[in-house]
Amino acid sequence: MNHTFSSLRRALNAATLVVASAATVSPVHAETREVVIGYQDMVVPWRYAQVTGAVEKATGYKVTYRKLDSGADVIRALASGSIQLGEAGSSPIAAGLSQGVDLSLFWILDNINDAEALVARDGSGVKKLTDLKGKTIGLPYVSTSHFHALVALQQAGVDPSTVKILNLRPPEVAAAWQRGNIDATYIWDPVLAKVKQNGKVLITSGEVAKESGKATFDGFVAARQFERDNAAFMTGLVKVLAGTDAQYREHKAAWTPASKEVQAVARESGATPADVPASLALYAFPTAAEQASPTWLGGGKQSGAAASLAATAAFLKTQGTIQNVLPDYSGAVNPRFAQQAAR
Repeated sequence: MNHTFSSLRRALNAATLVVASAATVSPVHAETREVVIGYQDMVVPWRYAQVTGAVEKATGYKVTYRKLDSGADVIRALASGSIQLGEAGSSPIAAGLSQGVDLSLFWILDNINDAEALVARDGSGVKKLTDLKGKTIGLPYVSTSHFHALVALQQAGVDPSTVKILNLRPPEVAAAWQRGNIDATYIWDPVLAKVKQNGKVLITSGEVAKESGKATFDGFVAARQFERDNAAFMTGLVKVLAGTDAQYREHKAAWTPASKEVQAVARESGATPADVPASLALYAFPTAAEQASPTWLGGGKQSGAAASLAATAAFLKTQGTIQNVLPDYSGAVNPRFAQQAAR
């Protein structure tokens, strides 16, 4: 077994202990009307709503935004009760649910599509996927890019244990790339835009999904108790999410590097304003109606999200990343707020 996975299992076991102890953390009560939202550096339209205070205006809640370095960090923070909602990729969500974290997936932030890619550094000698044997890839563990890196290697006939996979968060990937310490990375923007400048894209997540049938997405998740106790807040938040995505989809041409929207997205994600429009174009942002449908959150066990989480968990188990796979992931998929926003 690849040594990288045994260290990962230790990290996940530690997360499980956090989950067990989370029961002793007093929940945030509805009457406090305060919420902490964990977010990452993804380049998505909703960053604009963060900057403008749209959620506070729509809900009357005091909202604190906490930037975290990876989806695994978001799931850990949810488990410990230090945040009530957060953004994470389908891979860390699947891993968290498999570890017993009591969370609910209520919104699809984005269909990752071509916004994550496996890039080989110029001078690394890697021209195609099979050249990665014996090379070093830096990526965040238990992320959607980690999952797709393993799927891509397997599809190309490369045993992942013959590749050195380092657990690096996005800022660490950028530093290691600059130093020449890694031969390749599987990552998202803003780091993806940087590494493309002196690297070759071997495959994107959109292509991996087409070839393997294993799509990835970024989702918005909530601690289930918070979601139950704060339904009005959840309704208001999802209306803001749906509205911001619609504003981007319907007025893409207006989202220029100089626009207030793109400036806000750049500020919150750490991207360069000039790179933001191209970064946004790599994702697909499903409408509230699409989210409410069986394509994503609707349809129970048949929902696209539940099927994706189940396939992701099954694959992570074969890699030794997680030890349990739930019989059904649809219990953690909640289409209710998307359905309300679609009306």
